Amino acid sequence: MSRPLFATLLFVTTISVALADDVDLSQCALCHGTNGNGNPAVRAPKISGLDAAYLRRQLEIFRAGWRGTHEADERGNEMRAVAASLTDDAAIDRAVAHVRSFEVRPPAPTVAGDVERGRTLYEQCAACHGARGEGNAAMQAPALANASDWYLLAQLRNYASGIRGTAEPEGPGTQMRAIALTLPDAQAASDVVAYINTLR
Repeated sequence: MSRPLFATLLFVTTISVALADDVDLSQCALCHGTNGNGNPAVRAPKISGLDAAYLRRQLEIFRAGWRGTHEADERGNEMRAVAASLTDDAAIDRAVAHVRSFEVRPPAPTVAGDVERGRTLYEQCAACHGARGEGNAAMQAPALANASDWYLLAQLRNYASGIRGTAEPEGPGTQMRAIALTLPDAQAASDVVAYINTLR
């Protein structure tokens, strides 16, 4: 058995035991870091500060197999396995409550780009995610300000390439794929994310 697969199975087993015993979910820190502030070394994004409804939906679509199914989405496949261990809505509620208890800390910026060009490109993003990147729970649009910028960049590329946003039914994921496909060139995603970094 490969080490990544063994680590994933160990993680899933630990999470399952924690949920079954109704104890804390501190094992989330194995990937997402202490207090959910992310771990770029294992490509795990910051999850602290995310809206409860968004967290719940992501766990639900991972569990349903609408996200994390593409063969190129290695981390998504791992999260799908973790979400599958959340066997009922109460388990998801406990996981969401645990993440929502984390202290929010802005991550260090890592993505460079043309901020002014990004500002213009972001105008279409603001319709859902807000002018200040604050998010909109009613539209199932997460906050972008203070997110892991490398993760935002990766997800824009995943949407554009079809790694994400093609498996789920019509909804936010398919809408995001359509938006990502409007970006005029490869540099545009970096420019948008560089602008989002100014919204902290």
